Amino acid sequence: MEHTTEKKNDDHNNKSYEKKYDFDRITDRKGTSSLKYDFGPERKGRDDLLPLWVADMDFRLPGEILDEIQKRTAHGIFGYTDPKPDYKESVRTWFLEKHRWDVHPDWITITPGVVYAISTAIRAFTKKGDAVIIQQPVYYPFSECIKDNGRKVINSQLIYENGRYRMDYEDFEKKIQEHQVRLFLLCSPHNPVGRVWSREELETIGEICLRHHVLIFSDEIHCDITYPGAVHTPFASIHKELEDLVIVGTSPSKTFNLAGLQVSNIIIPNEKLRARFRRENAAAGYSQANVLGMTACKAAYDLGTPWYRELLAYLKGNLDFTEHFLKTRLPRIHMVQPEGTYLIWLDFSEPGLTPARLETLITDKAHLWLDSGIIFGQETALFERINIACPRSILEQALLQLENALSDIGFSL
Repeated sequence: MEHTTEKKNDDHNNKSYEKKYDFDRITDRKGTSSLKYDFGPERKGRDDLLPLWVADMDFRLPGEILDEIQKRTAHGIFGYTDPKPDYKESVRTWFLEKHRWDVHPDWITITPGVVYAISTAIRAFTKKGDAVIIQQPVYYPFSECIKDNGRKVINSQLIYENGRYRMDYEDFEKKIQEHQVRLFLLCSPHNPVGRVWSREELETIGEICLRHHVLIFSDEIHCDITYPGAVHTPFASIHKELEDLVIVGTSPSKTFNLAGLQVSNIIIPNEKLRARFRRENAAAGYSQANVLGMTACKAAYDLGTPWYRELLAYLKGNLDFTEHFLKTRLPRIHMVQPEGTYLIWLDFSEPGLTPARLETLITDKAHLWLDSGIIFGQETALFERINIACPRSILEQALLQLENALSDIGFSL
């Protein structure tokens, strides 16, 4: 994995470091039961699509982390495993150093994923028929988890103006009161619109929840992926009253591409909420965590900072490449400028496409597999989500295929 020693600039702290990792390397993921690459026939009815949809990365882990996983597999025994104190100390150190949030080890509960934890929280803190509020367009499992658990989805639509999204505080509070909302699912940083909510925005939405006794599940799985000028604020770090109201979902899975190892760290400062969550977790039959997931998480947080820094710089390069391509070659497709995540939200409304024609363009003409905006809410049917966490050559190929497809159907861009 070691390559050149070219000097690069760290976008986040302006310190120089040696370029050590090759993010341009293409690794063939086909034939690995990859959800992203191997399930076109099952999910799309075809296998000729370039996939930039599901939110995982096409980058190999660095040798430092792979070595720790391989050491554990070499032992050859994979029995029931619980975290020792050093595991939680690694989680604590990561959040203290990267986000200035001191997480007490007792606050941490391991689950197999953040979506699993969202469903667990819905069952722990609401009853059937209760209202749970979300802010669409938002990560689609939010609404799925609410409906699948027999609760009612309440949407407070984000406001899209001047190419940027913001919260509608008045509508949010009104709907909480009208529907007696008990739980709020927040996406922070936001998937798919890329907002990294400011401390002031979080304080405002938090004060509304405090006034109406609404608990908050803050999905912060993308917290490590932010761009220069944006700073992630852990919701529970703002002040004590909010700390007692918030369940924070975290995982190394987005930062280090570990989704398949199924490990998440759910952080709940309030003792009573934590006990209720753990009871519901136990009722679901979950106890010991995935041993390789814990191994990978600890190794990533202990040893992964140099790779992580280079990842951020590479993703910023991919973002700049995408922005330049669209502005110079496809100016009627508007990229919502992200402050965080590696998921880019593209607005196709200006070319005058219908939702059906847009899907034909993306799938049949461009031969791309993206996430359609309609799955994030009805109002964004003319948007597409594209994942830029891939070698730049793959990203360029996808954009060229999109450009050619638009040209073929006669759009003047």
